[in-house]
Amino acid sequence: MEAMNLEGVFAIVLSLSIPIVAILMVFISEIQKKKHDTELRLALIQAGTDAETAKILIEEKSKKKDKYGSLRTGCFFVGAGLGALCNALCGVDYHDIYYWMTVAGGIGVGMLIAFVIEYKLSKKDTKEEEKIQ
Repeated sequence: MEAMNLEGVFAIVLSLSIPIVAILMVFISEIQKKKHDTELRLALIQAGTDAETAKILIEEKSKKKDKYGSLRTGCFFVGAGLGALCNALCGVDYHDIYYWMTVAGGIGVGMLIAFVIEYKLSKKDTKEEEKIQ
């Protein structure tokens, strides 16, 4: 085989193995974390703590729910689409740097709008929680 073909095969094998190794590492780290949590829980139970209290002490704090993730994603894509639309209306070629600057500017505006909406909604949620209490 030629050296060029071996380089191509090596590049393909390497590029396919990176995601596989990454996925395996995530699974291994999750298994080790669960094993560590179990050992810690058993040590707490042996020290005299009841099982439910040990479970509560070991559990992670509930992750903050990302209530506005879809809003951010939607505004991101709307901004990118508006930037691309402006480029299409102005006749800017996608090989030009101004094309990508306009798309990035549209994304920035979309993310800014998402921030403002999220801020107002979270402020409203805080006020509602204060009324309940």
